[in-house]
Amino acid sequence: MAALFVTSCGTDRGKTYVSENMIRGWLAAGEDVRVLKPVISGFDPAAAEDTDTGLLLAAAGQDLTPSAIDRVSPWRYAAPLSPDMAAALEDRAVPLDEIVDYCRSAISDAETEGAHLLIEGAGGVMVPLDETCTMRDLIAALDIPVVLVVGSYLGSLSHALTALEALRARDVAIDRIVVNETKDSNIPLAETRDTLARFVGEVVLETLGFSPPAP
Repeated sequence: MAALFVTSCGTDRGKTYVSENMIRGWLAAGEDVRVLKPVISGFDPAAAEDTDTGLLLAAAGQDLTPSAIDRVSPWRYAAPLSPDMAAALEDRAVPLDEIVDYCRSAISDAETEGAHLLIEGAGGVMVPLDETCTMRDLIAALDIPVVLVVGSYLGSLSHALTALEALRARDVAIDRIVVNETKDSNIPLAETRDTLARFVGEVVLETLGFSPPAP
């Protein structure tokens, strides 16, 4: 069993959709799964089931209770902005050291108990968390492999490779890159994957087709 950190090259690239698929795959194989999204902005408690936290809990087959929300996403902010901006609007801060300690404890518990742990980030690799640190600093501090989610839209190749280089610059291990098909894109998913393959070396590349939500 292993801990993985799911991040992306930007906002709304499908981190949660990819995470849901990974979680359900592990559960279908009869494996124990834990989930965390330690920092979330744009969180509306009145519609918690529609937030990333709610979706991750649903994928893991866990009830959406206040205690479950607190466990999965201890640092929640209302505004749909970068975490540092959302926190500032509430006269709060994003306490990176506390988040690192919280995640490390969860990683240790999962390893001890033989469970998968999926930690989903907020925004992209370089989204600010405070005045000096970004999501990359959290990822590097945790020292676990990353699943990098990218899109198939125009510009996604540059965004994907830039995010990859940002992670490599901090010696972050890349478990895989998932090309998540972008809705209404006129760029074939396979062509995005094949082009990326020329630049990413031995990194595993996977694709995930677009699936609209059920009515």
